[in-house]
Amino acid sequence: MDISNIVTMLGAIAMFLFGMATMTDGLEKLSSGRLESILERLTNNVFKGVLLGALVTGLIQSSAATTVMCVGFVNAGIMRLTQTVGIIMGANIGTTVTAQLLRLGDISSDVFLLQLLKPSFLGPILAIIGIILYMFISGGRKKTIGQIALGLGILFIGMKTMETAVAPLQDMPEFQALFTRFSNPLLGILVGAVVTALLQSSSASVGILQAVSSTGIVSFSMAAPIIMGQNIGTCITALLSSIGASKNAKRTAALHLLFNIIGSIIFIILLYAGNALFKFSFWEATMSRGSIANIHLAFNLACTALLLPFNKQLVKLVQQIVPGDSEEREVCVLDERFLSSPSLALEKARDAVNQMGEYARTNFFLACDILDRYDPKKLERINENECAIDKMEGLLDNYLVKLTDRALTSDESKAVSELLHTLSDFERIGDYIINLTESATALHDRGIAFSSRAKRELFHLTGAVGDALEKAVAAFEGRNRNLALQVEPIEEVVDLLNDELKSRHVERLKHGECTVELGTQFLELIINLERISDHCSNIAMYILRQSAAHDDIIRTDSHEYFHILHHGGDEDFNKMYAEYRQKYYDPIV
Repeated sequence: MDISNIVTMLGAIAMFLFGMATMTDGLEKLSSGRLESILERLTNNVFKGVLLGALVTGLIQSSAATTVMCVGFVNAGIMRLTQTVGIIMGANIGTTVTAQLLRLGDISSDVFLLQLLKPSFLGPILAIIGIILYMFISGGRKKTIGQIALGLGILFIGMKTMETAVAPLQDMPEFQALFTRFSNPLLGILVGAVVTALLQSSSASVGILQAVSSTGIVSFSMAAPIIMGQNIGTCITALLSSIGASKNAKRTAALHLLFNIIGSIIFIILLYAGNALFKFSFWEATMSRGSIANIHLAFNLACTALLLPFNKQLVKLVQQIVPGDSEEREVCVLDERFLSSPSLALEKARDAVNQMGEYARTNFFLACDILDRYDPKKLERINENECAIDKMEGLLDNYLVKLTDRALTSDESKAVSELLHTLSDFERIGDYIINLTESATALHDRGIAFSSRAKRELFHLTGAVGDALEKAVAAFEGRNRNLALQVEPIEEVVDLLNDELKSRHVERLKHGECTVELGTQFLELIINLERISDHCSNIAMYILRQSAAHDDIIRTDSHEYFHILHHGGDEDFNKMYAEYRQKYYDPIV
């Protein structure tokens, strides 16, 4: 085997991996979040979880992606740890689809229609169709379908090129000796796990093994441990995604790893003990692409069948491996059966809005952290929480609109209106927090930072906004009028700080103490912070209206109420305003 064969083989692997990535990306786009929605609506039935996990993974062709989704959902509180067991087991089954597609290369019939299914013929055809749709169609589903076809075509072409490149290896004694060492099950598992961890795709590493099988020297005893190792190696993606996440998110990733390790240990013992006793006829049989695909499928089916009855024990075991408090928030269930009892439906909807507020509050302080010290893991958690906020907003909107069709009392109608307004405010707060993270990312990516003076100013502004958000969320959760009354004085101080910081920014620009690039980010930050404060004021106002007497001015004329407050007509407001001004504004003057 000369250098040209080696370069060809590496290029073929690169083409194969690129084809798989392109196809998977296209499949995820085509799903448009619908697969995630299926997972979110999952019941506690573990058998349905297996079916859904297999379905979702079979469609997007990535068990790692499905598990990462589960990690994100558990971290965001949308899904419980116990709900992920079946999905993870099903994901291992669904990921075997690619290997089954690649076995088409074993077709040897002279029938023309069957010949069309061979990757050597089907690959270029799919690539031609895919590139036409992808390059010459402007957007839409056809372009995405073109991307999927192009990716699958490149995958098949890469597979065929790999087979051609590794063909000379079958006559090399050194290669045969190397592969003979893989008969050691521990070494085979280790190699499979390491290669898959590097590629972050068990489908890709199984495909490479299928290509190597064309040399005719891969036996069952060599392939089985490698395939088990590949299942273990694919867990690396979920483990990486769980860094910095909640305890239960870490447990979800650990559950995926634990499932594959336990399954591998059991079947290695069964296979080698069985062969020692019964001398299996297939032990040294030469593996083809089809037989490797079958081993991959059989192993995952057998692991699921064996461990599924012990799903609760697996959860308990992983809780011991990753100790500590569960940190698992109660997931709010918006069951349409509650709609027949409006008071109960309103309580469930309020719990869900409370959850949105919690996510927004958590995200705000995480965003402040990455403004001070950039951390991509914290940014990832913010994005997961924001995804949860957006999804909950859509679910709650639909739920509350359906509730309005019921016979509601006057107070219940007002409560629905208040919830609709509040969830909209929390959703907008979430959006402005994402804007803060975008500024933090821009500063990090460009390698620029604010001066110590600007950082000090932002510290006091974020402190004031954080205080307003804390009180607004707590006031809504506890329906606390006293806390709600404290939000507007803070909001006034935030407005004062906003005006002061803008003036100071202009002065720094005039004197050349600040660049335009830094100045743009600084202005973006204070604008978004001020808007978060405005929405906190809105949330507090809903609480005050709800708790006020029917003839109170806050109910009859809110504009007049604000006019009185802002012009010194309320002694309590003036006292609180002076207190917060001293706390947040005076230190920077």
